[in-house]
Amino acid sequence: MTETAPRKIILDCDPGYDDAAAIMLAAGSPGLEVLAITTVAGNQTIGKVTNNALRIARMAGLKDIPVARGAVRPLLRPAVAVASQIHGETGLDGVDLPEATLPLDPRPAAQVIVDIIMREPEGTVTLVPTGPLTNIAIAARLEPRIVSRVREVVLMGGAWREGNATPCAEFNIENDPEAAQIVFSESWKVTMVGLDLTYQARASEEVRERIRAVGNPSSKCLWQILEMFAENYRVWRGFDSPPLHDPCAVAYVLDPTLLEVRAAPISVETHGTLTYGMTVADLRGPAPEGCNTFVALRIDVDRFWDLMVRAVEHLG
Repeated sequence: MTETAPRKIILDCDPGYDDAAAIMLAAGSPGLEVLAITTVAGNQTIGKVTNNALRIARMAGLKDIPVARGAVRPLLRPAVAVASQIHGETGLDGVDLPEATLPLDPRPAAQVIVDIIMREPEGTVTLVPTGPLTNIAIAARLEPRIVSRVREVVLMGGAWREGNATPCAEFNIENDPEAAQIVFSESWKVTMVGLDLTYQARASEEVRERIRAVGNPSSKCLWQILEMFAENYRVWRGFDSPPLHDPCAVAYVLDPTLLEVRAAPISVETHGTLTYGMTVADLRGPAPEGCNTFVALRIDVDRFWDLMVRAVEHLG
């Protein structure tokens, strides 16, 4: 990286194993400054993911930032099923974490996002949503001026080939397609770190042992996350090298050379019977001039895991 000052980020998440790993990567990387953690219902209910965010923040030493509870359900439709088959009944089953003693900010998540972006210098805050995009859409409607003030939005979600919630749709986008369409339609820069990319970052047994070998409490926590993730993927999908989705978005903010990205128009299907929630990325040719949406295509996997190892070493 050529920048010396840490990149300022707001993590909007629904922890969840991979969201927890994303928080750890951000907290353990001196190149990033976490300004806030906001939560959204997704992998589990809002109460459970908020409790998990508070516990992970405490474990990762994020003591002086706001943690705020966000959207309970999508913008326009009833709450959808949580991903308990992957993340368990608590969202972080099998992971040893301290109790949630940090205070919860009384403001709604969208208001925290707006307040921070309007407070910080223009072009310095990156939004990193790793769950459904409801909070981000609400914030953009609550205070439209944030769109021109945000540096960029780097989200984990979507796919330009096949989905996981349905054959066409990825879980985060399928959870609230209308919110996703708002986010992709705004004039800020949006980079979609989708399944096509994140399935390249697989936590093999060798990777998991490398994490465990660091030998500090943070590495033990991340190892437990990856082991539980692997076990649940083994049952659900028949393989035990789970893709670590959400940290890929954080890694891109930390080091943009880690991912290969391409400009492409992206829209979200909000009406299709079979394609509801599909992210339609037009990769047929060069993007039109002024295109502000980007698709992540490839990741340097070895360097990605080096970042994860260094983060837990730093936290330890």
